[in-house]
Amino acid sequence: MIDPIQTVDLFPVLDQKLITLLRSLSSEEWQRNTVSPSWNIYDIALHLLDGNIRGISLGRDRHFGVAAEGTDTYVGLVSFLNQLNHDWVKAGQRISPPLLIHLLDLTNKEYFQYLKTLDPEAEALFPVAWAGEQTSPNWFHIAREYTEKYHHQQQIRQALGKEAELMTSFLYVPFMDTLIRALPHFYADQPANTGTTILIKVSDGNGQWYLTKNTHGWELYRSCPIHPSCSVTIDKRIAWRLFTKGISKEEALKYLDIQGKNELGIRLLDVVAVMAEVV
Repeated sequence: MIDPIQTVDLFPVLDQKLITLLRSLSSEEWQRNTVSPSWNIYDIALHLLDGNIRGISLGRDRHFGVAAEGTDTYVGLVSFLNQLNHDWVKAGQRISPPLLIHLLDLTNKEYFQYLKTLDPEAEALFPVAWAGEQTSPNWFHIAREYTEKYHHQQQIRQALGKEAELMTSFLYVPFMDTLIRALPHFYADQPANTGTTILIKVSDGNGQWYLTKNTHGWELYRSCPIHPSCSVTIDKRIAWRLFTKGISKEEALKYLDIQGKNELGIRLLDVVAVMAEVV
């Protein structure tokens, strides 16, 4: 099986890149639309601040605030989180950009310090629901938080034409290595014979994984002796958007090179590795 991934030491690097970028924005750029429906750059920055504050309050301080009602199903949980996000961004319009940057810088550091205290193998406060897990270790929770910070910052950068800063393998490969762990869950009902293997690659050497059907389900591996029934290469320019609902299925298909059994490769378009509605 694929090994755990350690991402916590990447947080200060990623966070500082965000702060530097936000400090360079003009008033007009703060209001620029992004690929995220109904959110501009300012709104996404507010959402990132909310992620820090919630992470510190829930994890470090065990302050749960709003009662999580109707979250016993995935759909209910997504609906609850969407409402929290909406309420926060609406209230956050009162915060000026300079103050927002200051609060992000402050809470980035506090959240990182808290995450550093966690035992990577201990059970996380919340499971990684988009991977279909009922319980998750802290290393996976931390990696999930890394992907949240990465893809939202990249949404801001895309709106500005500055994506390249986060496309280095140092930051990009751990991001993809986390999102790819949603595949066994989303392929669970994909019919295939035991031993069927799919090779998934991100172009330019930005990650390679094998998804194999075993007697108890699909599992991810770093290497596999079985010749793949299907091979899928994803263009790195859109791979970060593919599993985060940042591109339509129709558009994403143009950037996938599928060799072999097409029905196995095409299923990648259904994978969602963020807390969002699955269509």
